[in-house]
Amino acid sequence: MRIKVTVARAASVGMIAAASATFVGSPALAAHPGSEHRPTRRSGVVFAQSDNLDHNTVTTYDRGPDGSLTRRGTYSTGGRGGKLQGAEVDNLGSQGSLTYDRTHRLLYAVNAGSDTITVFGVDGDRLVRRQVLPSGGRFPVSVTVHGDVAYVLNARRGGSVQGYRRVGGVLLRIPTWYQALGLDPDASPEFTHTPGQVQFTPDGRRLVVTTKSNSDSIVVFDVDRLGGLPSTPTTTTAPGTDPFGFTFDGAGRILATEGVPNSVATYEWTHGGKLTRTGDVATGQQATCWIVRNGQYVYVGNAGSATVSEYREDSQGRLTSIGVAPTHPGTVDLAVSSDGRYLYAQTGGMGLVDAFRVNQDGTLTKVGSADIPGAVGGQGIAAS
Repeated sequence: MRIKVTVARAASVGMIAAASATFVGSPALAAHPGSEHRPTRRSGVVFAQSDNLDHNTVTTYDRGPDGSLTRRGTYSTGGRGGKLQGAEVDNLGSQGSLTYDRTHRLLYAVNAGSDTITVFGVDGDRLVRRQVLPSGGRFPVSVTVHGDVAYVLNARRGGSVQGYRRVGGVLLRIPTWYQALGLDPDASPEFTHTPGQVQFTPDGRRLVVTTKSNSDSIVVFDVDRLGGLPSTPTTTTAPGTDPFGFTFDGAGRILATEGVPNSVATYEWTHGGKLTRTGDVATGQQATCWIVRNGQYVYVGNAGSATVSEYREDSQGRLTSIGVAPTHPGTVDLAVSSDGRYLYAQTGGMGLVDAFRVNQDGTLTKVGSADIPGAVGGQGIAAS
């Protein structure tokens, strides 16, 4: 059923939001044996996206007591995956293409080949497809959520961000919450010259975007009290670094991967949303692109080396290497379980998830692998 929804905000707010959404009330493609199972309170769930070019899907896995994974169900997003020109093991060239909202138990997935995003309701290890919405641009690659506001990053036609608000349990696209990034749409190769990630700062007051080699910049938008982007962004440029994925440490600093020097850079905030680069550390690996934080520990995915670099961060934001863990070919997106005990690395070369136990010193011990149906070259992983 297709429903057009128009929501008028109060006159004092002065905003009208209009959105068109497709609602679906059943798990469209479920049915791996055992999908009736529910994880125990002490276990968790991992979600992995296939980015399949014909039929994008998300697969759910129960986490065992040792961190190993058991596949439970595979669900259609209602859209198609996509592939950037020049991509090999990571079709989307981005971080954050699958995002889990723990507060509202919602899972957001991009359908790059359909220019849409999908919202799933999460019930244990089962998904129910709630909405399929236009992304507001071409080739969505990353999603971020803070409270009732979500933004998607579109990679093509110079890049753009599009905002949404949850109203009465329904996600609405707000046409005025759109900002073009103004990148060169013809820069080549496409894989390294499209934007890499969008993410809210932990307090939700700013929205951050990386541009990779298309200007080598970190772009910061202020977010108003309603969730819109009323101002011109502040841009911090680091020539020749290819800023790709990023995360925030406990002090709010940005830790960003750099694909050209294969390093991790630390940025601190200065006045007006400007960033100052305060240090960097070389990984010694190839295609350093993905990053997650787990308390004082930081993990970095290196697609070209098939490894995860392990770091400990001190109170000043300095990173010290504590080891390197091998994975299957094509290490891409990473996720840490909510209890911090396990790390999961999606590997695009064979379409697998590698599971690791996080030891007391922050190093990783591999505990197994699981396949992602139809996910060679795919990316997008999240964990509860």
